[in-house]
Amino acid sequence: MTMRTIIAATCAAFFSMAAHDSEAQTVTKNFEAAIPNVPGKSLLAVEVDYAPGAASPSHTHAKSAFIYAYVISGAIESKVNDGETRIYRAGESWSEPPGATHSISRNASKTEPAKLLAVFVLDTNDNPLTTPVN
Repeated sequence: MTMRTIIAATCAAFFSMAAHDSEAQTVTKNFEAAIPNVPGKSLLAVEVDYAPGAASPSHTHAKSAFIYAYVISGAIESKVNDGETRIYRAGESWSEPPGATHSISRNASKTEPAKLLAVFVLDTNDNPLTTPVN
């Protein structure tokens, strides 16, 4: 499967999750490339724009994905695995190990938008990139 197919599936999954929310979130591909000195691994980056009050349902990512998340603007409330629920503000970041459950991911503000950059290092053909958790 190509990176474009993986990205399309990722965007579809995020948009599908957003459809369940009262407010919208959008996901935009920022970067994609195979990592030339690490055969079989790829780097994928997406920007997630949260409208005021928007949230993603609990989810997991591709089993091989290590994720670095950086808040570009606003504030994002996040909880990964059994970690603490925390609000990250612009300029702050966190990571998610492979196989993690991201139980809380939402805009911490009901009145201001928020944006984060999510950078994935993963097996090139690992998908789906995002799976909702019931």
